[in-house]
Amino acid sequence: MRCAHWHRVPSDLVREAREMSAVTHIDTAVRCQLSAHNEGEHFGLLTDVDAYGTALWLRWWESDEAELVVLRDCPVAAPGPDGDGCRLFVAHTAHHTWEDVLEEFSCAT
Repeated sequence: MRCAHWHRVPSDLVREAREMSAVTHIDTAVRCQLSAHNEGEHFGLLTDVDAYGTALWLRWWESDEAELVVLRDCPVAAPGPDGDGCRLFVAHTAHHTWEDVLEEFSCAT
């Protein structure tokens, strides 16, 4: 299960994010992409930064404090020849995104 926490992206960080990437549209609210958790850091994907496997993320805490961080993409893929890649970043502590999908599927069956 994915985390249910959302965060509004402060307007100054939206402007900064536009300056850091080639995209002109940055969402003004993001959902945490980690597995379900209630405490600690939350991470919402804003946009890819470049073709070198890095992305721009909003990191926030329950205190409403937020910041932009550039993180390298997680290189791990699901087992098998056509395995989905993890859509998180290197050194994340949660499940890989494809593990969360497998977990949700097995709970539904």
